Amino acid sequence: MPYLLLKDLPRYECLLEAAKEFPDLDPSAAEAFLHLLHTGDEVFGVTDQNLGEHDISQGRFGVLMLLWRGAQPRETRLLCAEECLPGPRTPAELAEAAGVTRATMTGLVDTLERDGFVKRQPDPEDRRQMSVRLTARGEKFLQAFLPGHFKAIAALMSPLSEAERKTLVRLLGKIQERAAVLHHRAKGAALAPTG
Repeated sequence: MPYLLLKDLPRYECLLEAAKEFPDLDPSAAEAFLHLLHTGDEVFGVTDQNLGEHDISQGRFGVLMLLWRGAQPRETRLLCAEECLPGPRTPAELAEAAGVTRATMTGLVDTLERDGFVKRQPDPEDRRQMSVRLTARGEKFLQAFLPGHFKAIAALMSPLSEAERKTLVRLLGKIQERAAVLHHRAKGAALAPTG
């Protein structure tokens, strides 16, 4: 489901008019924000369609990618930060890495296990916990799916030069940092006792 339920974005002139009624409305901020949401919806739609054609959801694909990158030899890991854990991952670690609840992760792992893409097994370091591993079928799916997926990403980003992509990443990083601060403040305010 899209985040922005507008087919056509308002023109800048309309935002200027709205700012007369709502003085806190910054027309250029609103315009940039609406374009950011609209672009996110369009990009998400492209990837969602591609995943749907392969009978997999965004969430399940995300879990497979977390498991796949953790299983790669250190020198060949793709899309991986320094803190990537090698080998199997617990459902709790997967939930944390994906930014979802443990219950959501349990549902994702259940369906992936049902379809033969992952397997739960006792954790080799702590037998009280379960680890989740990619199966041969899960690995085979990713090996077949990823080349086309990466090609689609490259095609989607092809209108931008390398320098423009770096600028976009830098600018989006600034927005992400600010969103994290605002989210943290709002979360703190919601937890604060009322007098």
